[in-house]
Amino acid sequence: MKGVLRLRGSRLVAFCAAPAFATLLVAPWAAALAAGEYRVAPRRGGRLVVSVRSEVKHFNPLTAIDQPTRTVQSLLHADLLRIDRTDLEIYPNVASEWDVSDDGRTYTITLREGVRFSDGHLLSVEDVLFSFRAYLDERVHSPQRDLLIVGGEPIRVEKLDERRVTFELARPYAAGERLFDSFHVLPEHILGDSFERGDVASAWGVLTEPKQLVGLGPFRVKEVVAGERIVVERNPYYFKLDASSNSLPYLDEVVFVSTPTEEAEVLRFRAGDVHIVERLSAENFDALAADDSPSRFQMLDLGPGLEYHFFFFNLSPATGETLGARQSWFKNAGFRRAVANAVDKQAIVDLVFGGRATPLATHVTTGNKHWLNRELGVEPYSVSAAKRGLRESGFRWDGEGRLVDESGARVEFSLLTNAGNRKRAMMASLIQADLDQVGIRVRIATLEFRAYVARIFDTRDHDAALMALVSGDTDPNPQLSVLMSDGGTHVWRLGQDAPHTSWEAEIDRLMQQQLVTLDGRRRKELYDRVQAIMLEYQPIIGLASPHILVGADNELKNFRPGILPPYTLWNADELFFSQASAP
Repeated sequence: MKGVLRLRGSRLVAFCAAPAFATLLVAPWAAALAAGEYRVAPRRGGRLVVSVRSEVKHFNPLTAIDQPTRTVQSLLHADLLRIDRTDLEIYPNVASEWDVSDDGRTYTITLREGVRFSDGHLLSVEDVLFSFRAYLDERVHSPQRDLLIVGGEPIRVEKLDERRVTFELARPYAAGERLFDSFHVLPEHILGDSFERGDVASAWGVLTEPKQLVGLGPFRVKEVVAGERIVVERNPYYFKLDASSNSLPYLDEVVFVSTPTEEAEVLRFRAGDVHIVERLSAENFDALAADDSPSRFQMLDLGPGLEYHFFFFNLSPATGETLGARQSWFKNAGFRRAVANAVDKQAIVDLVFGGRATPLATHVTTGNKHWLNRELGVEPYSVSAAKRGLRESGFRWDGEGRLVDESGARVEFSLLTNAGNRKRAMMASLIQADLDQVGIRVRIATLEFRAYVARIFDTRDHDAALMALVSGDTDPNPQLSVLMSDGGTHVWRLGQDAPHTSWEAEIDRLMQQQLVTLDGRRRKELYDRVQAIMLEYQPIIGLASPHILVGADNELKNFRPGILPPYTLWNADELFFSQASAP
């Protein structure tokens, strides 16, 4: 999603070991299937067509960043453990079971017997060791590497026997088992030589022969036509069975076709040339939902996901001299709270997202049902409350109704956003109009996306900026980079060696404490307090969390999208078409 930055990212009892190729009946979807809850019996065959709005860059899980690339790879590879998108809990996947030591530092994972890669090669413990060596290698620059650094030290991965691997952490890591959803197990027999040569990071490009693209996922690459389509076919060695002991996946093929715009994607969906659409705008979603033949589509509004739109003031110490007096306003928590009161978040929801979004209090969306602090409310839109807060913070108004500080300087600042993002441009305009009501002049500064990112993270030459972030999990730990004072996406005050304020120090302490707290209830209390501090001091001013809007051909069965990416294809191995309409 252009302009959205992605973050990645209670102990659970171990599951009983399973025999070779055993089905994962512990997962909710499998239990439902076993209970006969689906009205149409699963049917084998058919070709599913999915559109992607940007080209898949490569097939290398070690270096994948953009969502289209990661989505395709999710069909080709498998993780040791997996977060089920229906209940957001963790379940065995390539592993048959796992165990956690009492001190929360050592994870022992047992591999399933008889699992094979898509070329028929038997999976071994050595493949797991190789995969994590590659993810941890500094030469590879894997974006997931930071997740494997705990307590300042890399996770130690060791072979216990022919089926078991231990992962030893420098300190306890709450919900550490969720890390294993983020790392695909790779074939050493294919990539080992490239790793030894030091060029594994550039392996598996789009021109690689399909037979060399080997994984443990439900599909394998059949054909690549650069800029046009990628065809993946059923992996005959895939290790999962359904409740009736039928091998998965059901589909013969999945085809990813390049479609540059949402409008073109919707046209193809209407025509039946594409079977799944996601990341829809409210306008297109509503139009499809109101189609003359609604029985053709199943349109689902999943509510808010984990994406949050916000704006923030630049408090970074390195830019204090450049910003001058303006930064003294920005550092005033009363000023930030008053600005939050002055912004009509519901108007943003209605006008920018067509009503299909939810106003935000902090960075935690209402879609994150378990971790949301429900005692906190969204700051009410109130011009009078905003003016009162500004007055109490030492500001006043001149004869023309413009807000001025104690020295008589007019309060005005620039709001940075990126070009080519219509929704963000609308948000900027609404914020500009809202703050004008309290006498603050806002200038909108629009930059090309890469220049926009550089201005925020490199030069830090901006007053305030609009941004969106999305977490890869509901758990608090992926937010460490945002919330910790030395985090790489601690956007409001980058470049800190130590917390600059007492409230940031308190957030650091709470986040470090929840990281090593193994009691789920206590972790929730700690994270609730973090959210309360974020609301009180408003380092980021939450705006809205857009709903996840998806659609599928009505004859596609087992379609159960979730709020974690990949939203619609996370269960591609169980999707099937009914008998009447299989392509």
